[in-house]
Amino acid sequence: QVQLVESGGGLVQPGGSLRLSCLASGFAFSYASMSWYRQSPGKERELVASIGYIEHPALATNYGDAVKGRFFISRDNSKNMVDLQMNFLQPEDTAVYYCKARHESSAYWGQGTPVTVSS
Repeated sequence: QVQLVESGGGLVQPGGSLRLSCLASGFAFSYASMSWYRQSPGKERELVASIGYIEHPALATNYGDAVKGRFFISRDNSKNMVDLQMNFLQPEDTAVYYCKARHESSAYWGQGTPVTVSS
């Protein structure tokens, strides 16, 4: 059974940092592309960051324009985890953040973890 479990969300003041984690199980994690998405009320779900797997191409990263230079994605294949380090958070970063895995022809989503940036 595939599971993606996000953690690390919460309330943070503008300018602060948070680190989200996604623990994966039930599939070959090392060969899955991993991504973080977010969705705010009334908006479409958008890509935040993605990271490739071992061979495709090796650990290449991609970021949404709104988070470039502030957010950083990383993965630890030994722990089946993908993290999202979020720095210099702003109120517009408030959203539910979702972990996504793409493995072969399948895509899997976590339940999401909420992030609120407010003073």
